Amino acid sequence: MASLLTPDICVIGAGSAGLSVAAAAAAFGVEVVLIEKALMGGDCLNYGCVPSKALLAAAKAAAAEEKNTRFGISSAGRTIDFAKANDHVRQVIAAIEPHDSQERFEGLGVTVLRETATFTAPGVLIAGEHEIRARRFVIATGSSPMVPPIPGLDEVSWLTNETLFDLREVPEHLAIVGGGPIGLEMAQAHRRLGARVTVFEAQKALAKDDPELAALVLDALKAEGVELLENTGVEKVGKTDGGILVTAKAKDGKTVEVFASHLLVAAGRAPNVTGLGLEAAGVAFERKGIKVDKGLRTSNRKIYAIGDVAGGMQFTHVAGHQAGLVIRSILFRLPVTMNEDIVPWVTYTSPELGHIGLSEAAAREKYGDKARVLAAEYSGNDRAQAEGETTGRLKLIAGPGGRLLGADIVGAHAGEIVNLLSLALSKKMTMKDLAGFIAPYPTLGELVRRAAISYYAEAPKNVWVRRAIAFLRKFG
Repeated sequence: MASLLTPDICVIGAGSAGLSVAAAAAAFGVEVVLIEKALMGGDCLNYGCVPSKALLAAAKAAAAEEKNTRFGISSAGRTIDFAKANDHVRQVIAAIEPHDSQERFEGLGVTVLRETATFTAPGVLIAGEHEIRARRFVIATGSSPMVPPIPGLDEVSWLTNETLFDLREVPEHLAIVGGGPIGLEMAQAHRRLGARVTVFEAQKALAKDDPELAALVLDALKAEGVELLENTGVEKVGKTDGGILVTAKAKDGKTVEVFASHLLVAAGRAPNVTGLGLEAAGVAFERKGIKVDKGLRTSNRKIYAIGDVAGGMQFTHVAGHQAGLVIRSILFRLPVTMNEDIVPWVTYTSPELGHIGLSEAAAREKYGDKARVLAAEYSGNDRAQAEGETTGRLKLIAGPGGRLLGADIVGAHAGEIVNLLSLALSKKMTMKDLAGFIAPYPTLGELVRRAAISYYAEAPKNVWVRRAIAFLRKFG
């Protein structure tokens, strides 16, 4: 017979969202059961953010060797050892693993079950030989690579982010399906580490970002030798003696054929809902994920869904934020609302591309002429000049009263600058606030202050300002 567990909270999925809920609840002395059928740490630690950024770091080091000549440093005789770059990825994962491990969470007081979880009734979950009846359930099962219905895909060997980091030799020619952040990050990484790379994107690459700033990223990748085929959809793939033949068609009707040694599918993510028994639990879901309200509750009021499986913005930091909201709701009965308007994102190519809040187009649509775009160029920043990182631009979107509505930035360390802008947006700061802080010199953070100061560029020309100054001068 199944053993009965009656915790306060049962969390399904030990990725970033589930781990955050379990750790926070346990810290308050709440009884928690955490269920994970695969690897602790989920996609982010094992297949996503951590390994991809580790590989990008190795690739950046390789690219730095190319740039050293401008600083008077010879790069003659350099070599790239792809296997050692892969070792770096494994070492980074291994260094972080203990923080997400079963042992750590059991040490926190969490009951960890390495089983498949399935609902059999609205308040009943089966995991191996255990029956769980919790006061509240949190579904945090994440997502998996979405596999598009490309004819011939079942006849060839292909990679996703779950298998890409197992490679020990650099691909001779890597073909990538998908021109989003994952596809382009891995395109640049592998190109810098010695592979020939071709990217197929059926629409526009980096379509969710500011088109002007995204163009700088795409130009940089092309300059490094990445072949980027936008508006070109893959129609079929086939096996050849030397690898894989990818056949695609451009919007102008032209057929493109590319022979590749490896194929990476990076065409989006699909929520992990299969096998959960959501119908039995009374939890409504659709193709893009489990349906939740603004408080992250499902159609079953005792069950929450957070992270990728909830069908919203698929970022680790969103999952962590939602975990905090759920803790507030479950433990303290506080009303919570998920606000996607304040969620930043960054594409970690070189240059990096970051975004927060409303885009320029969205701001103009909502506020018309009251929306202003304030820009600062990397080429005008002393730190960027000193480090030879002058390709980049920052845009601040200001609304009525100078309030910050959004920002877009492309350039070196853009993700770090977005941190400041994310705080500013969440606290409803204005251009006055951003113009008034003191940035240490020389730093890239000065870009924010310079752009904000430009909001007041017309003030010296204002006749009333000039008259006020003239009047005050009369008093000595």
